Formats: sequence, structure tokens, C-alpha cells
Amino acid sequence: MTASDHATDLLQRAAVAADSKGAEDLVALDVSGPLPLTDVFLLATGRNERNVVAIASEIEDRLIGAGSKPLRREGRAEGRWILLDFGDLIVHVFHEEDRMFYSLERLWKDCPVIPIDLPADRGADRDTDTDTDRATGANPDASPSAG
Repeated sequence: MTASDHATDLLQRAAVAADSKGAEDLVALDVSGPLPLTDVFLLATGRNERNVVAIASEIEDRLIGAGSKPLRREGRAEGRWILLDFGDLIVHVFHEEDRMFYSLERLWKDCPVIPIDLPADRGADRDTDTDTDRATGANPDASPSAG
């Protein structure tokens, strides 16, 4: 059994939303074989609790805007592991420490990975710039001539 077209459409929308809020290490797993209740897991990582909540909120807003309703939400108050259940798609947004601890990829290692198509214009430099800015304390909004 493979993930439905509806599930893969939800997945792509959710992945773009997560990416727009700086989610890292996006992984989609086709769990339709072992799980009769859902088709796809999307795993995403946020850098801190605030980022985890922002990622989950953006995913939820975009999927609701596209006509999908969440069946269940868990973990928003803590911001460590937020689960959004959209029926065919279940989104797990983790704090990086919790992602490593629970290691869902390891638990579902026999499930096929689904490719995620992110916009080409998302900027390959985004991750590099963010890491450089974080390491150097540089302000990416500052004018190069300022100073």
C-alpha cells in the first residue's frame, strides 16, 4: 500500500509551511503499510520551543486555509513535540533534543521515505547564512555599509 494523493498533497503543503518558518531536517515517511489510520508522517525540527510552536502554527494555518481540518493537536503548550493529526497526514514538530531522543526515523526505519519538493527559490544560502549569522552574531538585516 502507498500513500494517497491527498496525503502527499497535504505533505507538500505542510513541508513548504514548515520550511518557511525555518524547520530543519524535514523527513516524510510513508506509514500506510503498517498503520491503517494514516498514510504519512512528516517529521520536522525546530531550534527552540518558540520555533517549534511557530512551525506547527504555520503548518496548521496553511492546511486549514487549504480546506483541511486538524483532527487532533497535542503538545503546543510545551513546545517540545507538537503533533498535528490531519487524518492522512500526521505532523511531528520536535525540539531538536526531543527529535534525537525519540528517534522516530529509527522506529519507522522500514517505511519508505517520501521525497519532499521545496520551492527552488527558498535559497540554498538560507541555512548557510543562518548558521553563519548565528556563529558570528551578524545581523542579516543590517546594511553592509553600516558600521
